[in-house]
Amino acid sequence: MSVSSDSAKLAQSNTTNQTVTHPATNDAISNQNRSFSNFTKDVANSWLLPDGVVDVLFEDAHKQEVLRHRLTQQLITHGYQLVNPPMIEFTESLLSDASEDLKRQTFKIIDQLTGRLMGVRADITPQILRIDAHWGGTGIARYCYAGDVIHTLPSGLFGSRTPLQLGAEIFGCASLAADIELVDVLFTMVNMLNMSAALHIDLGHVAIFKRLAQLAQLQDVDTEQLMHLYANKNLPELKKVCQSLPMGDDFYVLARFGHDISNLLAKLSATAQQDHQIVTAIDELQRLKVHLQGQWQCAVSIDVTELSGYHYHTGIIFNGYINSETQPLVRGGRFDGMQSGSQLAGHQPREATGFSMDVSRLLAHTQLNAPTVVLVDYEASQSIDDEQKQLLLQQVESLRQQGYRVTVPLNTEDRPTNVTHQLNLVNHQWQLQTL
Repeated sequence: MSVSSDSAKLAQSNTTNQTVTHPATNDAISNQNRSFSNFTKDVANSWLLPDGVVDVLFEDAHKQEVLRHRLTQQLITHGYQLVNPPMIEFTESLLSDASEDLKRQTFKIIDQLTGRLMGVRADITPQILRIDAHWGGTGIARYCYAGDVIHTLPSGLFGSRTPLQLGAEIFGCASLAADIELVDVLFTMVNMLNMSAALHIDLGHVAIFKRLAQLAQLQDVDTEQLMHLYANKNLPELKKVCQSLPMGDDFYVLARFGHDISNLLAKLSATAQQDHQIVTAIDELQRLKVHLQGQWQCAVSIDVTELSGYHYHTGIIFNGYINSETQPLVRGGRFDGMQSGSQLAGHQPREATGFSMDVSRLLAHTQLNAPTVVLVDYEASQSIDDEQKQLLLQQVESLRQQGYRVTVPLNTEDRPTNVTHQLNLVNHQWQLQTL
C-alpha cells in the first residue's frame, strides 16, 4: 500500500515538472510572438500605398504611355512646342502667383543644398508661365507638356493624388481665336482616340462676375460670400443676401439666368447692359458655344457662376466632362501670363489661355488594338546551329520592328499568359503560326 502511494506521488511530481514553465520563459516566448507579429505587420504595411495613389500596371501602363505619346504628337503637329519642366522648384517661382488651393495642394520640402523651401509641383501651368517669361518673347507662343504631378489631397472622392497631366497653352493672343484654336485641338485629340464616351463642355466666363463686382464696388468679404452661395446653388439665401448689396439684383440674375446666355444680358440692369466688358464677355460665350455645337456637334452647357478659378482665371473658362462623371476630364481657360507683383526682368502681364487633363482618366474610356504576342519555340531554338540562330535573331528583330511582342524563352516554363502566335522551325525556316 505504501509503495503504491509513493509511486503515485513520484508520477504526479514528474507530471507537474513537465507542465510547469518558468515565468521568464513565458515572457520570452510572448515577446518573440509579438516581435514576429509586428514584423509581419511591418512587411504588410510596406506594401500599402497612400490613399489616392495607385500602381498603373501592365496593359494599363502600356495604354497610358501610348496615349501620352499620341496626344503630345498631335499637339506638336499643331505647332505646340514640347517642354518638360522639373518636378521640383523653389516655391518663390513655383507658387509666386498660385491660388490658395494650389498652395494647399503642393508638397513642400527643404533643399538640402541651400536650406531653401522647394515645392513638388501640383500643376505644370505655373512652370509654363516661368518658361514663357524667359523664352516666349513678345509674340504668340505655343507650349505643350505631359508629366506627373503630385497633390497633397485627392480631388473628389476617388480622385488621384498622382495624375499624369497633359496640356497646352497659348501665350500672347488676347482674342477669342486662341480659345477656339485650343478647343479645336482638344476635340481633334479626343476624336482621334475613338473614346467610348462623348465629351460634354461646360462654359463659363469669370469676367462677367468680376466686372459686376467692380461696378458695385463690393468688398472682398461680399465677393467671397457670393461665390460660396453660387458654388452651393443656394438661391433662397442668395436672394436674401443680394437684397442688401449694391446691384444685388444683377448678382441674383447671374445665378437665376446664368445658364441662358441668349437672354442673360436682357435680364441684367441698364448699367450692366451698357458695360463694354460685360457685353463682350457674353458675346464671346455665345460665339464659342455656336462654334462647339456647329464644328464638333458637342453638347454645351453654360454656367457664368462657375467661379472655382476666380482668383486665377481672367476670362472664358471651360470644363470637359465624360458621361456623368462628377470630376472634369479637362479644365481650361484664360489667365494672365505674368501677374503684377511677380514681373520678372521687367516682363508685363500678357494674355494666355490653355487647358490640361489627367491622361490616366482616359484609360477606362479607350481601347488599344489587341497585341500580337509571339513565343519562340524553345525546344527548336536549343537544337539549331549558329547559322540558324542568326536567322532566328533576324526574324525576331523583324517582327519586333513590325510591332509584334516577341518573347525568346529562357527555359520551358518561360511562357507569357497571352500568347497568340508561335515562331516555329519548319523545314529549316522560321515560320509564324497562329495558336
